[in-house]
Order: sequence, then C-alpha cells, then structure tokens
Amino acid sequence: MKKEIYTISVYTENNLGLLNRIATLFIKRHINIESLTVSSTEIDNVSRFIIVAFITEDQVKKIIGQIEKQVDVIKAYYHTNEESIYIQSALFKVKSSLLFDERQIQNIIKKSNSQIVTVSREFFVIEKSGRKEEIDKLYNELAPFGIMQFVRSGRISVTKEEMKISEILKKQLN
Repeated sequence: MKKEIYTISVYTENNLGLLNRIATLFIKRHINIESLTVSSTEIDNVSRFIIVAFITEDQVKKIIGQIEKQVDVIKAYYHTNEESIYIQSALFKVKSSLLFDERQIQNIIKKSNSQIVTVSREFFVIEKSGRKEEIDKLYNELAPFGIMQFVRSGRISVTKEEMKISEILKKQLN
C-alpha cells in the first residue's frame, strides 16, 4: 500500500495522561507523528487532537481502532489532504536592522502575505499562516539574511464534508 499524509482527528474528554497513551500507540507501531495539535472544540469539555502522520491507509485504520479503545476517547476520524482544509502558523524572529537595511526583506514579507507582529530595536517578528510549503518557502527566503528564532505550529484542520460531529458528540456524552 502507498504511504500518504493523513490527518487524524481524535475527540476526547480532557483528562490527564491521554496524550502519552496516544503517542505510545504510534511509537509501538514505529510511526512518526509529523505534527500534533490539541485544542478545545465546539462542545464544552471536549478536546480535539489533530495528528498528522505519513502512513498507509491500512496503518491509519488500525491506529484509529486502537485510539478509539482508549477510555477517554469519544470518537476518532482520519482524512486525506484532499478531504481537509488545513493550515499551520509560524513565527520568524529577525534582526531589526535588516528591515531597514535590506529592501528585499520588505518585499519578501509583502509577497508572502505575511505580517509583522512586533518590532523592537533589536528584532522584529513575522507571522505567516498557510500550508507547510508556503512556510518552508518563506523560511528559505529569509534564511540567507539570518533567522534569530523560528517556530511552527502543528496543523489545524477542518473537513470539507459536513461531519455533524456536534450531534454525534452530544449523543455520546448524554
């Protein structure tokens, strides 16, 4: 079977230790987690893990089955990139002098649809949201000038198809 990127969404009660148990399921199968994001959902007291992994469909089906056996897990789904709308965010910390001394920096920021979120005497911070490839491109354009710090979030996503997860969760929680 062919490997591809899958986005796994896990709806859970917000309890201690679940992240460790879910990560262990991936470790036991020698599957690398490409990104991981945990956030609140449209339902009170329900969290959503968004896990991105490069695996086969057979592997993702098996891991979904194992995830759903966890006591605190309400429901888990998987989707391909084509079935999802997704982005990441990144922050780039760069020397302030470059903003004024290197005209290219301003052009790079404008061309990449990024924005400056703060400026000080020593540094400025650029924020970029978008697909991984867009963030990588901005990184590669800024790297020759020197990046003081860089951080990227995990993927956040929603499905293109209506999932009616709110109704499913409300039924399961009642």
